[in-house]
Amino acid sequence: MAGHDGGEVKVVGLTGGIGCGKSAASAMFADLGIVVVDTDEIARQLTAVGGIANHAIATEFGAIMLDESGAMDREKMRGLVFDNPAARHRLETILHPMISECSRQMLAEIGTGSPYAILAIPLLFERRTFMPMLWRTLAIDCQLDTQLTRVNERSGLDRDTTMKIVGTQVRRAIRLQMADDIICNNGTIAELRWQVGKFHGRYSQAIDKGAEGEWRT
Repeated sequence: MAGHDGGEVKVVGLTGGIGCGKSAASAMFADLGIVVVDTDEIARQLTAVGGIANHAIATEFGAIMLDESGAMDREKMRGLVFDNPAARHRLETILHPMISECSRQMLAEIGTGSPYAILAIPLLFERRTFMPMLWRTLAIDCQLDTQLTRVNERSGLDRDTTMKIVGTQVRRAIRLQMADDIICNNGTIAELRWQVGKFHGRYSQAIDKGAEGEWRT
């Protein structure tokens, strides 16, 4: 993973609960010229038409879990695994190694134009698979009521359904305790963009100075 100085690129793991603004923050880092590897997008590609995970999914769960195009039927799979931890684990056993391999390959192919990379992982602290390869971890955080409102406006999910999803993720207090850096995203898009720019400046400056071990928040 070659960085802008020819050395190994530093990787910032970006995470956060549902509705906290991970995707928006990732897009803002991309606008600043930073390479973003999104594990959600990788998962979508793995299970889309022609995706390499589909054969294993059909073998494990039956062809009924594929739609007419041969892609994973997301609605059926969601209905199966949502309240079934054993089924969710079986799906994760298929997808997570593939996601990990694809992510590592994409990071290894980064050129010299990006001083660091963003690896967006919703369940970063839940799974911890990627922790050894990360330089920093950045949590996008917001209040629970804000989460619920955003998810409802974006996806139409009701409060009870969203709370079930929140319940499958690491508790907010633990996420904030584990993260190296935190962006509070209770406000406007402009405020989020300003905070992303602030951390972009800090990350770039630390790398330029070779001061990774002397970080100051």
